[in-house]
Amino acid sequence: MKRCEVAIVGAGLAGLCAARALKSMGIDFLLLEARDRLGGRILTSDEHGMPTDDGFDLGPSWFWPMMQPDMADLVSELGLQSFSQNNNGDVIFERMSREGPQRYRPVEQQGKSLRLTGGSAALVRALERDIPADRIRLNTHVSAMALTGEGVEITLKTPDGMAAVVHASKVICALPPRLLEANVTFTPPQEQYTLARWRDTPTWMAPHAKFFAIYNRPFWRDDGLSGTAQSMVGPMVEMHDATLANGKAALFGFIGIGADQRAALGDEALKKACLAQFARIFGAGASEPRSTLLKDWAADPLTATSRDPLATGHLSAEDANSLSGLWGQRLFMAGSETSAIEAGFLAGAVAAAKRAVLAVVSPG
Repeated sequence: MKRCEVAIVGAGLAGLCAARALKSMGIDFLLLEARDRLGGRILTSDEHGMPTDDGFDLGPSWFWPMMQPDMADLVSELGLQSFSQNNNGDVIFERMSREGPQRYRPVEQQGKSLRLTGGSAALVRALERDIPADRIRLNTHVSAMALTGEGVEITLKTPDGMAAVVHASKVICALPPRLLEANVTFTPPQEQYTLARWRDTPTWMAPHAKFFAIYNRPFWRDDGLSGTAQSMVGPMVEMHDATLANGKAALFGFIGIGADQRAALGDEALKKACLAQFARIFGAGASEPRSTLLKDWAADPLTATSRDPLATGHLSAEDANSLSGLWGQRLFMAGSETSAIEAGFLAGAVAAAKRAVLAVVSPG
């Protein structure tokens, strides 16, 4: 049986931030991650879909320093570089299929969105450097937690398929509540109100899919277009310039049709429809990319549950960390969805991790 003061379940941004903070305080911890990589929904890939140190963000890609000071402080503290999302040029709006795309001069935005040089995975790489490798367990699936007289007994499946147990005084759950409710059995059981709240908290990105088309150059800029478009025609509902800081050109879009429809259509037909839409909006050159990428988060079992394809609307700002009963002094929520501010966003993960660590180290 492994023992530690604090077990952290989930090695996305929140889990990594929590681990780094505990390390700085000299508190022993284990970071347990079901995936074979760190980062969770932060996933930066090259044009062939392979993880890379400088690529395209298939998950979250933006932050807003004026509105998200915790995130801005973390980026500064880690010494990371950022650049502005390209918004120079006109935007396109597709209102209906029987009329062509309409072009508009955008209103100047307050609080410009930024992207990290190298992609959002730059956060993961920088945080990993501060976490001892022997405190990280990848390919480790947590299946159960049970209270004991001294803490929490955590049952998990290791990379070799064997069952193992970790005993921790306290646990930080740095993953979406809905995943926790769907995959982990608790003894004694969580209260029904808590389980219902977890089930009803939508997981950010879980119902969504992103499509990228990579080009030799950002040709749309030559036509005075920003790369930003909105559509009521589809299949994509929102599009943006995804060109990297190194100049590698790309467009990306959020796909608006539902997860079941995407699955029925198939990846190749969906990619073809997306390219046709890019060509319709940005010109014939958009139909001939050098490569394409499609990431459907609803098809990722470590992100989405059976409830997520039906999810609608935005996350509430409810603080979902507080647990009552016997679990209240042992289990602390740190997934971005549980943050009282910027829930679901990168900034929400940073804030939730700070709150959870503070609760863990506070007396009583």
